[in-house]
Amino acid sequence: MSQRKYFGTDGIRGVVGGATINPEFALRLGYAAGQVLARHHTQGRGRPTVVIGKDTRISGYMLESALEAGLSGAGVDVLLAGPVPTPAVAYLTRALRLTAGIVISASHNPYQDNGIKFFSAQGMKLPDDIESEIEAAIDAPLGCVSSEALGRARRIDDAAGRYIEFCKSTFPNELDLSGMKIVVDAAHGAAYHIAPHVFRELGAEVIAIGCQPDGFNINEGVGALHPENLAQTVREHGADLGIALDGDADRLQMVDSEGRVYNGDELLYVIVAGRSKAQAVEGVVGTLMTNFGFEKRMADMGIGFARANVGDRYVLELMKQKGWLYGGESSGHLLCLDCHTTGDGIIAALQVLTALRRSGHTLPQLVADLKMYPQKMVNVALTPGLQWQTHQGLQQAREAVEARLGNRGRVLIRASGTEPKLRLMVEAEEADLAEQCVRELVAVNLTKQ
Repeated sequence: MSQRKYFGTDGIRGVVGGATINPEFALRLGYAAGQVLARHHTQGRGRPTVVIGKDTRISGYMLESALEAGLSGAGVDVLLAGPVPTPAVAYLTRALRLTAGIVISASHNPYQDNGIKFFSAQGMKLPDDIESEIEAAIDAPLGCVSSEALGRARRIDDAAGRYIEFCKSTFPNELDLSGMKIVVDAAHGAAYHIAPHVFRELGAEVIAIGCQPDGFNINEGVGALHPENLAQTVREHGADLGIALDGDADRLQMVDSEGRVYNGDELLYVIVAGRSKAQAVEGVVGTLMTNFGFEKRMADMGIGFARANVGDRYVLELMKQKGWLYGGESSGHLLCLDCHTTGDGIIAALQVLTALRRSGHTLPQLVADLKMYPQKMVNVALTPGLQWQTHQGLQQAREAVEARLGNRGRVLIRASGTEPKLRLMVEAEEADLAEQCVRELVAVNLTKQ
């Protein structure tokens, strides 16, 4: 796919007031998207209609209004869901049989940033060709349909309630959470008025933190990016578990009663291992960063494993290619396609809790068979223009390290996508071995070919 001007791998994102995240651009984007979506709208399904959801950033109101105006001007009806998680927009789009869904969020970024991304009618990422059509139309002159053809806008008053019930439906009817004390941290983000209710209505005693958004405190010292806050609260209250989401609630971290943090690889393992006891699991998709111990454990269990590029979009694409149901990232983006069409922090937490309840075990007991390999990563400066993929010294050093590791570890070398640096990573059975091997890679002279 050719390089695009506005859309990245996860929609359009930037600093509020910058080149794209401003009211004029959002108006143009709404109008361009409205025109394209109207053209592709299936006849016989009523007027083209789009739902807009957002997180709790102060800029969400501004962008929501501008997008609404642009869509209306293109003859598209708009449903306003207010602050709801990103996966809630995917669900509402599908459940209400809408043309598309739009999310206003910058996920785990600070409040100064925001972003806009789209879901298809199927609750998945908008197809690349549709995104490209929208991009091509953004810079065209702004227009407006005739008055009788203008789109109408209304709020969905029960959006949060609908989504709470959907989340609960992914937890087995024969189970509940009674007797459990759970700390829920919503990162002052989109799930602040949703996540505590989900777990409370399933029977848990819930202590809610990170649920007082003010437009500026999203992700600030709370949520999945800062699980140490959750761990401390779990210990203080003698809770059984802690659940941390990020600003748009598609990422999950959990802690046990001792305050030990479990990352995405460990939580994905708990889900997959629990599922495999009741049904055959053909395979799981991770990323280039998924711990080598996870890969080895999948092999021991006779479950296929494949690595995608970093990014939940790439994980989902590979899952669809292979027809597999489970995948995720170490960062906590977890996908269970037997529950939802996209990554969902609340639903992923419910699948972990399902495994806990069915087994009667604790989180430490459920991950006891998963040996996570120590990981050592170093960033080194990369001379612009240097072809590191074919650098003779680096390739020789890599081959020597891989021979030394055998099946006791792995090497990952990749360029940063944001700065002129090369990331050198080694995973090995012992931390000392990983340290020694990465030192050998760092010693290579990368200033010349």
